[in-house]
Amino acid sequence: MGIKNFNIWYISSFLISIAVAIPILTICAGFFENTSNYYSILKDTFLFDYINHSLILLMGVLFLTFIIGVGTAYLVSFYNFPGSNFFKWALILSFAVPPYIYAYSLTAFFENYGTAFSILTNVFGEGEYNKHIPKMDGMFGAIISLSFSLFGYVYILTRASFHYQSQNLIDLGKNLGFSKNKSFFKIILPSARPAIVAGLSLVAMETLSDFGTVDFFNVSTLTTGIYNAWISFDDLSLANRLSFFLLIFILGLFVLENFSRKKAQYHSPTKSGFKSKTLIKLDRSKSTLAIIFCSFIFFASFMFPVLQMLYWTIIFPKHFNDLNIVSLFINTGILVLLASTVLITFAFISNYGNRVTKSKLLEALTTFSISGYAIPGVILAVAFISFVAWFDNTVVQYFGFKTIKTIFIGSILGLISVYFVRFYSLACNGIKSGYLKINYSIDESAYLLGYSKFKTFKNIHFPYLRNSILLIGLIIAIEIIKELPITLIMRPFNFETFATTAYIYASQDLLEAAAVPSLFLILITSTFILITSRYTLRD
Repeated sequence: MGIKNFNIWYISSFLISIAVAIPILTICAGFFENTSNYYSILKDTFLFDYINHSLILLMGVLFLTFIIGVGTAYLVSFYNFPGSNFFKWALILSFAVPPYIYAYSLTAFFENYGTAFSILTNVFGEGEYNKHIPKMDGMFGAIISLSFSLFGYVYILTRASFHYQSQNLIDLGKNLGFSKNKSFFKIILPSARPAIVAGLSLVAMETLSDFGTVDFFNVSTLTTGIYNAWISFDDLSLANRLSFFLLIFILGLFVLENFSRKKAQYHSPTKSGFKSKTLIKLDRSKSTLAIIFCSFIFFASFMFPVLQMLYWTIIFPKHFNDLNIVSLFINTGILVLLASTVLITFAFISNYGNRVTKSKLLEALTTFSISGYAIPGVILAVAFISFVAWFDNTVVQYFGFKTIKTIFIGSILGLISVYFVRFYSLACNGIKSGYLKINYSIDESAYLLGYSKFKTFKNIHFPYLRNSILLIGLIIAIEIIKELPITLIMRPFNFETFATTAYIYASQDLLEAAAVPSLFLILITSTFILITSRYTLRD
């Protein structure tokens, strides 16, 4: 790299990547720290259960999300039936329901003397209905809640892949004498494999990082162990040690995914060889089955939790009146606005720094720094606190300055900082995808016209990337509104959002009180998702 490339853009991008990478490196370093006696006790008692439960949960959720996500994507992409256009975008609304809120709905409906009992009593009169109502709790309840909330990752990516599959592939199957089922398993499904694997990888990361759902159902996983190590035992070293185990889980998933497709090749047809699919019109009986299946998934994943939360809100209006909705709106809005502004600003700087310097080192460091999205929020929060504590006890005290813990721990600044590490990948990759569409010749023309790098950035790049900024902002807003573990650990005292309020009520077994903030959270997120779907589900 020449000295001319070592400029303010390079330095800025370098520092941003380092800042994001610090908590990730802290996790790795924390494994080698000495722990308290709690670790020895944990190793001999619950550690195996944490790992075993995490594996069972992961396998169950992956299986169910594969069936639901691929099944619905296939139906709406290859077949024409009444309501298919509606289901194309309606099924993505499952993203609006966080798994922990789905868990509250599931419990409220199926528990003893819950909503299901009330419905049966009103319809059929008094009876011993509780013994016939299935119980959705424990590991089974956690798998159901996570699956119906997360299948959208598989659905949206697989649907996009199916949408861009050429009719030539289907015709190839016909020419080979394949039945529809054989064509699906031999041609269509393998062609969509990268998208399916990508979707399942996102599901796996979200499942392993989930805290609210497994904590509610009292399922002991590595994530709950990390949270308890920090909150219950006040042991950062133990939390870091458990975080390392969870990180190994996640890295193992990446290795397996890369190894599984090492020798596989997937070729997309060129534009000249692409032929738009002819949707197959289903007969009445098959149309009915397709409608029933898609309707069930839509109802179970979105309408069911919405109606359950609405039901609790109506029959217990007191909780609506007692809740400070305005304060929750303001707090949530502050976090969304600050986090989005910081993330998009620094993502711009980092991407432009990579663009003008063309440094391989900087590119590699940026790639490493965006891995934060793959790390559960609870791990990043603990890692951030560990780093701040170490820096305060060594560097700050060495120079005789006042403590900085109060500035970064239990503060808005600390919360935004961890959000930054967690969601930097979304902002950085979003801006990068927009930049890939801007030819370098535009930059060179601007420089010839006397534009500085900053003026080129402000007057040319920024307006061109306006739509990308809007989309990224919406996606970040959705993620932050739903985020629970980071907000729980890092928020200032008495600073609540819709997510934390719902969790606090539910943890106290006050599901009817949790309904109001849950309903508002779903409605707000749904609005953002419907706006975002204009970009993500474009035909």
